[in-house]
Order: sequence, then C-alpha cells, then structure tokens
Amino acid sequence: MCGRYRLSRRKQLIAEYFETVDEVDWEPRYNIAPSQNIGIIRQDCTQPVRKFSLARWGLIPYWAKDPSIGQKMINARSETVLEKAAFREAFKNRRCLIPADGFYEWVRTGKSKQPFHFGMQDDSLFAFAGIWDRWKDGSGNPVESCSILTTTPNSLLAVVHDRMPVILERDDYELWLDPGFKDGDALTEMLKPFNPALMRCYAVSTLVNAPANDNPECMAEVAPEAANVSVCGTLFPEAAEPR
Repeated sequence: MCGRYRLSRRKQLIAEYFETVDEVDWEPRYNIAPSQNIGIIRQDCTQPVRKFSLARWGLIPYWAKDPSIGQKMINARSETVLEKAAFREAFKNRRCLIPADGFYEWVRTGKSKQPFHFGMQDDSLFAFAGIWDRWKDGSGNPVESCSILTTTPNSLLAVVHDRMPVILERDDYELWLDPGFKDGDALTEMLKPFNPALMRCYAVSTLVNAPANDNPECMAEVAPEAANVSVCGTLFPEAAEPR
C-alpha cells in the first residue's frame, strides 16, 4: 500500500529529472495525502512530450456516478489491474508517472505506531507507476484523478507491510508513458518489487501522522524507541503482523 508520500523537490528539478514541460506551479510537499491534488507526468497523445500536471489522488472512473468512489481507489493492485473494471481501461490507455522522493509506512509497536520513511539510498527522485482517468460532474466539469499501483513488498518493506508501491525503473518510463504501447505482458512485467539494495528507510516523527503537518520536519530522521525486533535495520518492540 501507499497512503502517504513526499515530493519535496522544486518544479525546476522535477522538470529536469523527468524531462517534462511544466504546466503548473509546484511547491515542495512533505506529507502528501489521499484526496489531495498531486503531481503526475503524462505523455502527449500526438507527440512524445512529457507534461507535468495535477490530478486528485484517488481514481474516479469516467463512468462513476459518485466521485466518492475515489476514496477507495488510491491504490490499484498490479496483479488484478487488468481484471478490475475501475482500472482496466486506464491501465491500457492512461498511464502516468507519479514523481516522489520518499514515502511513509507505519509499524505498530505496542500500543502505538512508529512511522518510517522509505526512499532511495542517495535520496534521489523516483516515480511510482500510476494510472489516471477523467470524470465529469453533473455540469460537465472535468475532474482528473489517479491511482498508484502496488505490488508485493521487497525485503526492506516486508516487515512493515504486505504491499509496496510500484517504483518503476527509469529505463521503463518511456514505454510506460507511451499511450500507443499496448503490450499488456510487457507492461505488467514492469510492476515488480524495487531493488531493496538501492533503498533505505529510517524512523520519522509522528508529525507525519497528521496530513495538516506538511513541512521538512515530517521527513527528518528521529531516534526510535529501544527495542528487540529489527525493522529497517532498527530494533523495535515486537511488531504486529504486516498490515
């Protein structure tokens, strides 16, 4: 699962890394939550130009009668994305990158939950595999929304959760974004656990628990409680089963 993440780079750095044409302003975000507008990258249907824009996190299928369905659609399981009516067409025709530089997961330690930050060893940008759709309200006003695909966890995430967001290899960006690429087998092969050797994680403050907190302190490493179970190389009190 992926339910909270950060994109703390300025738009100029995002544009340089992903080779995008900026369409919207972007201020660094440190605690992005579902239902908020987030940055996505799409490729133009008529020419290979990548565009950075905003979409609501929580996919609303174009055929939905009620936009509240998006609250349950923040993630899509990669194993069943071609089977689910809500995701199938978007996966075939409306794929996107969701840029990030870290995400959060929680581990229950006794009566409380300890948040962890996950990212790259070098703290570099990366991209989740995303899909998007365009829904229209009763007045015909369009609402664009998106979902992050998930897969089985790598060894770094496995102690924390039984799912992890799909982090795409950079070499896969071009085909993933190409709306004319329809090879389902090739696309699903991209939806695999990311190499844990390239990642790191550390404990962060419970400030990140509240979406209203959106500042650099959310991603700052903190000293966790003393413990006896290893999570991300840190010892903790006995952890619950992955949630």
